[in-house]
Amino acid sequence: QVQVVESGGGLAQPGGSLRLSCVVSGDIRGFYTLAWFRQVPGDERRLVASITSIGAPYYTESAKGRFTISSDDAKRTLTMQMNNLEPEDTAVYYCQLANNGRATWGQGTQVTVSS
Repeated sequence: QVQVVESGGGLAQPGGSLRLSCVVSGDIRGFYTLAWFRQVPGDERRLVASITSIGAPYYTESAKGRFTISSDDAKRTLTMQMNNLEPEDTAVYYCQLANNGRATWGQGTQVTVSS
């Protein structure tokens, strides 16, 4: 059974930084994609950034130039460094693993950007 566990959320001031991590365990086979989504109350979960098992990162406009996504296959860890945070980045952030036609989500971690 595949599991995804996030960590690293918290409170940051505007212009500050946070680093999110996601550890994946279980049986993963072949090509996969790891991604960060975020969700605010009343809205759908939205993609922030993703990276594939061949190392191709993708960033949405909201993340470009501020967030950096990376993965460590040996440690089965996905990391997202978030810099120059804005109040609009406040949300619950979720890690997702897509593999073999299945999507597995973590429980989410709260990020709050406020002065």
